[in-house]
Amino acid sequence: MRAVSASTLLARLVTLTGVVALDNGLAVTPQLGWNTWNSFACSLNETVILNAAQRIVDLGFKDLGYEYIVLDDCWSAGRNSSGYLIANATKFPSGIDGLASKIHALGLKVGIYSSAGTLTCARYSGSLGYEEKDAELWASWEIDYLKYDNCYNQGEEGTPKLSYDRYNAMGQALNKTGRPILYSMCNWGSDGPWNFASTIANSWRTSGDLLNTWDRDDANCPCAELDGLDCKTPGFRCSVLNVLNKAVYYVSKAFPGAWNDLDMLQVGNGGLSDQESIAHFSLWAAFKSPLLMTNVMTKIDAQTLSILQNPAVLAISQDPMGSSVSRIWRHPVADVDANGYGEIQLFSGNLMGGDQVVVLLNGGTQAREMNATLEDIFWESGVAGTASQVQQAWDVYDVWANRMDNETANAIINGTAVPAGSRFNATARGGAPRVYSQPPVVGDRWLMGSKVASVQPRGTVTARVAAHGVALLRLRAQSSKKNEL
Repeated sequence: MRAVSASTLLARLVTLTGVVALDNGLAVTPQLGWNTWNSFACSLNETVILNAAQRIVDLGFKDLGYEYIVLDDCWSAGRNSSGYLIANATKFPSGIDGLASKIHALGLKVGIYSSAGTLTCARYSGSLGYEEKDAELWASWEIDYLKYDNCYNQGEEGTPKLSYDRYNAMGQALNKTGRPILYSMCNWGSDGPWNFASTIANSWRTSGDLLNTWDRDDANCPCAELDGLDCKTPGFRCSVLNVLNKAVYYVSKAFPGAWNDLDMLQVGNGGLSDQESIAHFSLWAAFKSPLLMTNVMTKIDAQTLSILQNPAVLAISQDPMGSSVSRIWRHPVADVDANGYGEIQLFSGNLMGGDQVVVLLNGGTQAREMNATLEDIFWESGVAGTASQVQQAWDVYDVWANRMDNETANAIINGTAVPAGSRFNATARGGAPRVYSQPPVVGDRWLMGSKVASVQPRGTVTARVAAHGVALLRLRAQSSKKNEL
């Protein structure tokens, strides 16, 4: 009998049972959606949220899999005499239940926010000690998603057991309602949630809040290099590379239904260049982090839309195998920015059907040619080139080769006719929803990308990588003739 890897076996179990982690059957692939916080903070209201939800439908994001509309902090107005949370009636004249009905009518799902403390981070009423009441209320409002923060926790952290008990109380309360509610823990990586959260939640944050900077050193976000600083402090205002270089150590802890969360996307919020935004989105997808957009949907520009709507990247994020990339190597480079950073990295991971995803990251300030041998790419399948994959020839596909052009993106944004012959995936607006449950066929340039090279056995993959950018590649063995047009 041929051996079956643990990740493959788990993927089959998910397919058969649909139940993992919290036993709610949700987040079998990393959740996709939109959150209010980074763009609106406490200025959220019913109009802001419904406008964003409508744009997510009209622009084709829903058809690509973005489904959760998540209200973050500042939505409540305290508790009533019975101890139940009440919504701010000025911000939400239809109530949260009325808003949920409108979002559901669009074919989307709705999320809510609270904190495992006496107060939320913006000092509204928290849920510590009210877990069952709050879960019961949210279920009655037909909420589909809970983001659960870590502020004002009464000192109930400092050991994994303390954090586990506090967050498990809400997980049990959500399950008790009988309504499937995706449970997103946001405890900033405190007490090592990757070691316990998979039994009680669908995702957990691995570090402090992500700022829209590439690699700026910020004293409020320690341990970019894990160099002996107080790495127990999660901090905030963390850069893309800081969050990434922490998450690399926990990739094996995630699996379908239970994901490492590198924090919400900053694509489209300013601060990141186009190449940095592409790299940020690519890395979060390859690491199987939830992809929660936070840009202002009513003001989205062409470059942002073309990044967030790349279905070939989303196919990697939503690959049913649920296997994150791992870091294979990391090297410093001579060209560094003002903060003294400059590095290149290689990441590699498995995809369903035998494909391989490869990420070449150039953290330097100059574009460069980067190389990765098949021995490196398949290192985890057999060190020193002993893996069977090293003995095969592979075709290399550039996942970003068919990025939507600005003319097409602007036509979609403005609701005008898409130019004839444009690089546009027609199913991204008004057509059949994208399906990521099967390996893309060769020739499907939207999900597969475009073939850019072939690599012979024991050969080398080469790519030109922009400064602060990535090459995101999908490899398929030439010996596999299935799934071809």
